[in-house]
Amino acid sequence: MKITHFLILVFLLIFVSGCETIKKKSDEVVKKENKKLSKFIGQPESELKIVMGNPDTESKSETGTKILIYNTKKYGIPCERKFEVDENKMVIGFNSKGCF
Repeated sequence: MKITHFLILVFLLIFVSGCETIKKKSDEVVKKENKKLSKFIGQPESELKIVMGNPDTESKSETGTKILIYNTKKYGIPCERKFEVDENKMVIGFNSKGCF
């Protein structure tokens, strides 16, 4: 009985530590992505388009700013990057989903 409890405890510890490792790695990837994309903040829209190319979609937000949307796939996982551009054609924000 004690051996069974011990084995279950060991299994749970290995499982939890594996989840922590995956979480740490995904947090590192998100941090790198945010660092890369934050370099565009305060830059003109033209600089964004030079580096990222033409967006897949352009739209307007509720506040009237332009939203440039870039869609890619890596290993079959969709990645969407959105950049917000103000009336002066300067990048003022970004959002990234599914990108690594």
